[in-house]
Amino acid sequence: INTRRIYPVSRLVSTLTGIKVQRNKAIVGENAFSHEAGVHQDGVLKHRSTYEIMDPEDVGIPASKLVLGKHSGRHAFKDRLEQLGQNLTDDQLDAAFEQFKTLADKKKEIFDADLDAIIEGLVSGADVTPTWELLVLQTSAGTAMIPTATVRLRNAVTGDESQDASTGDGPIDAAFSCILRMTGVTGTLREYDLRALTGGRDAQGEVHLEIESEGRRYRGRGLSTDIIEASALAFIQAVNRQIAANGRQNGDKPTTP
Repeated sequence: INTRRIYPVSRLVSTLTGIKVQRNKAIVGENAFSHEAGVHQDGVLKHRSTYEIMDPEDVGIPASKLVLGKHSGRHAFKDRLEQLGQNLTDDQLDAAFEQFKTLADKKKEIFDADLDAIIEGLVSGADVTPTWELLVLQTSAGTAMIPTATVRLRNAVTGDESQDASTGDGPIDAAFSCILRMTGVTGTLREYDLRALTGGRDAQGEVHLEIESEGRRYRGRGLSTDIIEASALAFIQAVNRQIAANGRQNGDKPTTP
């Protein structure tokens, strides 16, 4: 058994199933190697084995947190991924590096969790036929106004673009209504989970959700420093899974007005 793959495999299974690993889960939970109480911190500093029977690195949890920034190059990016146990093909590396540079323009600091999320996104979306792609998302909301969303989508096969606007209980609900109407998919949101990958005001938000359509459930995952955009990306991924499962051709027009 390669124990250094325990944590990466746990993250992979969590991503593919949409089931979040609880914080107090042994070994792979976020609290497994975290110590907040003063007594625990003092004990770990004096002798780690007092409260830790193993090193985090032995199960694949990276000890380093901050790794790269806006001016980091491809070589440094590849080297850090290899340290995290991620061995990618050239095509996968190109796609991951492009997403990393986009993220680096939004965030001052890039953490290992951000890099893991990029790779997990490539894996979780590998089985999804990209029928629809998000081009533009604009929302408005407030205590004294009706939440609205404007969405522009592109059909990945035909290249056609369409735009619509809708209202809702909030900006996320309004965006979801737009997407359903534009894609012609009928569905109901059944599960929605949002978490911050790292600390800080510019942390990425990771959204996992499930929609139910025609008696079946479809998962989606989205990632962005904007939680509304992350929600829309996750919803579109779930919609694309529904379209692929029902065998509708990419060029078919929506069946709803």
